Amino acid sequence: MDILSQLAYGFSVALTPLNIGLVLAGCFFGTLIGALPGIGPINGVAILLPIAYAMRLPPESALILLAGIYYGAEYGGRISSILLNVPGDAGAIMTTLDGHPMAKKGEGGRALAISAVASFIGGTTAIVMLTIFAPLLSRFAITFGPQDYVVLMVFAFTCLATMVGSRPLKTFMGALIGLMLATVGIDSGSGIMRFTLDIPNLFDGVDFLVVIIGLFAISEVLVLLEAWARHEYHATKVGRTFISWRDIMFVKWVLLRSSISGFLIGVLPGTGASIASAVAYGTEKRLAYGKDEHFGQGDIRGLAAPEAANNASAAGAMVPMLTLGIPGSGTTAILLGALLMFNITPGPLLFTQRPEIAWGLIASMYLGNVALLVMNLPMVGLFVKLLSIRQAYLVPFILLLTFVGVYSIHGTTFDLVFMVGLGICGYVLRKLKFSMAPIILGVVLGEVLEDNLRRALSISAGEWSILYNSGLTLSLWVASVVVFAAPLVLNIYKRRAVET
Repeated sequence: MDILSQLAYGFSVALTPLNIGLVLAGCFFGTLIGALPGIGPINGVAILLPIAYAMRLPPESALILLAGIYYGAEYGGRISSILLNVPGDAGAIMTTLDGHPMAKKGEGGRALAISAVASFIGGTTAIVMLTIFAPLLSRFAITFGPQDYVVLMVFAFTCLATMVGSRPLKTFMGALIGLMLATVGIDSGSGIMRFTLDIPNLFDGVDFLVVIIGLFAISEVLVLLEAWARHEYHATKVGRTFISWRDIMFVKWVLLRSSISGFLIGVLPGTGASIASAVAYGTEKRLAYGKDEHFGQGDIRGLAAPEAANNASAAGAMVPMLTLGIPGSGTTAILLGALLMFNITPGPLLFTQRPEIAWGLIASMYLGNVALLVMNLPMVGLFVKLLSIRQAYLVPFILLLTFVGVYSIHGTTFDLVFMVGLGICGYVLRKLKFSMAPIILGVVLGEVLEDNLRRALSISAGEWSILYNSGLTLSLWVASVVVFAAPLVLNIYKRRAVET
């Protein structure tokens, strides 16, 4: 009953005219951004974050707008995946496997409708689970001390290995780059300037927005420019948008399994939609083996599973961000940074100290999910037209948004130059197969990690044993070791299996 009363309060926040408009606008523009090949939710939120900040919205309204863009982009990613065989982001890769074969058979409208319904069911199931479990986890997290948060941050960094699969060294290096950027500025403990190069603009540290826009938006523009002359996409005929009750009944258990697994995977720090959709697709393919399965040839189960899972993981990733202050994905890392920009500290006390933010966001996700279903089914034709935008127009538009947004923060040209420099570095790192997510996570968590480490050592009078002298910290250390060692053990096992 307490959860229901809090949720009712959240709806009173989300149902204000301003917030309803922001939910609808976020879902609409998020879908448009998600439909553009290569942009994806993380770039969409990064590009539009400075605009939300410049609008001087209340913190809860700004977060509702950005969250609408987040799960709107998760929806939109399926459009180019199905029609063009070009995933909007990594989470939509699995959608192409059966979605595009359906489009080539003239069932593009049916595929889009199935994916919309699957996304709605997956997202709604996950939001219900978020409503139930997030407050419970936050009550447990209130007992965390600074030493527990330090080890929790270590656990979050070890989970990064799942972001990039077989490149743990590059993941580690990316996290170190992020931590180094987080240390720029005047040391709060000693007052010593660190890595500022005597540049006054860096005395207060590196601005989070500049880092986000530089590493994601500017590097994305450079990637688009590189691919300008080499990629020409031709849309497949959409056909009539419809879904039958028979289709829904055929995939009902697929949707349930994928929604639950997607939510649970999304809760784990460092995972994301790409992991959730891959697990859901693989699970359904194994369960359907030998039972009239046509995975990879246009099987609707192979389309419904990843679509339900990637939207469920989007809601699941909100759980560690809201309750522990740890982003569950690269996009929630940007949302976490947005909260910090508004001087809001995410964590277990958020539900009690700022319920309008926590519960308003959760309630807005219910509204946004319904809005996306209603919006996506009749407006498929409009979204498809967006896919024909030439990069000659798309690139200048993205640059306009980024430069205006960043300049509006402090009104200095240094931020613009620094942003471009970071963008070039981000482009080089992407060409070297580095993931940007560990860098962003390092920037976001670096300050939190340092502050809690200082507090823990202050409490223990400099004794490092405080980091491993309780049951909770020991459990987190064990979990970190298991997460770190598991991929190494699996690789050794696979090599031995191949050799034999």
